[in-house]
Amino acid sequence: MSRKLFGTDGVRGTANTHPMTAEMALRLGAAAGRYFRTDGENGHRVVIGKDTRLSCYMLETALTAGLASTGMNVLLLGPVPTPAVGFLTRSMRADLGIMISASHNAHHDNGIKFFGPDGFKLSDAAETEIEAILEGEIALARPANIGRARRIDDARGRYVEYAKTTFPRGRTLAGLKVVIDCAHGAAYRAAPEVLWELGAEVVAMGDDPDGTNINDGCGSTHPEACAAEVLARGADIGIALDGDADRVIIIDERGQMADGDQLLALFARRWAEEGRLADGTLVSTVMSNLGLERFLDAHGLRLERTQVGDRYVVERMREGGWNLGGEQSGHIVMTDHTTTGDGLIAALQFLAAMVETGQAASELARSFEPVPQLLRNFRHTPGVNPLDGPEMRQVVAEAEARLQGKGRLLIRRSGTEPLVRVMAEAEDEALMTEVVASVIDALEARKVAEAAG
Repeated sequence: MSRKLFGTDGVRGTANTHPMTAEMALRLGAAAGRYFRTDGENGHRVVIGKDTRLSCYMLETALTAGLASTGMNVLLLGPVPTPAVGFLTRSMRADLGIMISASHNAHHDNGIKFFGPDGFKLSDAAETEIEAILEGEIALARPANIGRARRIDDARGRYVEYAKTTFPRGRTLAGLKVVIDCAHGAAYRAAPEVLWELGAEVVAMGDDPDGTNINDGCGSTHPEACAAEVLARGADIGIALDGDADRVIIIDERGQMADGDQLLALFARRWAEEGRLADGTLVSTVMSNLGLERFLDAHGLRLERTQVGDRYVVERMREGGWNLGGEQSGHIVMTDHTTTGDGLIAALQFLAAMVETGQAASELARSFEPVPQLLRNFRHTPGVNPLDGPEMRQVVAEAEARLQGKGRLLIRRSGTEPLVRVMAEAEDEALMTEVVASVIDALEARKVAEAAG
């Protein structure tokens, strides 16, 4: 059975529009509850976290109703980062964890992500089974077996305490001025608290959510706001999280930005030197810069590439027994500490490197010179695959031929938005720009032709 509802990171869409409606959330909750509660017993638990979007109230309530209708007991965590849901699912011995968030997207989008009892995101196979249940008649619990719901008032505090344990024992952040941009999202209280409790002088921004300002001109998708604050405050480092705090961009004291590839290079080298990097291997995606691969090779380390999506990075890490992976976008997964990308804990590892080496952020944030890379997004009509057809295949083939031996071209459809992402890498920047433009122009021409009828 092919999946119709789930994408690369749960179910996504525009709030109050299929599939992000209260009705669908209720049925999705009931289907997930039926998938996990197969024995008729009433001891099953599910934890639900959310970010700060206005639509989270609606979806949280609907999911709770659907889950309770199949006998699941619901523990409501309130606004917490996505990685906190993975952590608390396992810590609280829950059968299922759910995060309501559209990550780095604008407030009008939302999503529902599922975690299994081990704290890792559900597999494609499990999500396919939930879809199959959803499409049929969902068996409800008997009246006496309807689930209960309760709020967990200290959920954020539990995550804060855990996050601090990942920072080296006996070390503090005393003497460091840290700008933390919370993107008006899920970590708007947790992230500043962790940094302050570890001794930093904290300058918080993006910490006043109103339901509609999440990721709006701030956070990891707009790190220039954090960079400006770092320079204005004379800070030692800036940390820009996204709306659900599972990704991070680091800004050094000069206002320069380090993406996920640079962080992965730093951590891989340090961990290898300390004997902590499992099998000398780092896992990342096809989007990671060729410069990262060259850096690892120069240090006798290996890069294992996967398809795009942090869940696929984690799956490959678990299959291979590797403990470090991530994405260029800022998802950093350290299975010694986390079950999914965690922007705050990744930032703490960078801060630990600063404290332990005495080096400035600028000395640590650029491990390699990136190969020039260009990414452009093409927004298409939802439900349409603009890459179908012999004409587009010919355009792509010609573009790939132009880069043969000089670079690489990657074209893929987003799993969370109606976008085609066109990325090229090449030392010859003019050629790279021309190749990307040829594909985008062809996509635009096809869209115009289809609109004309």
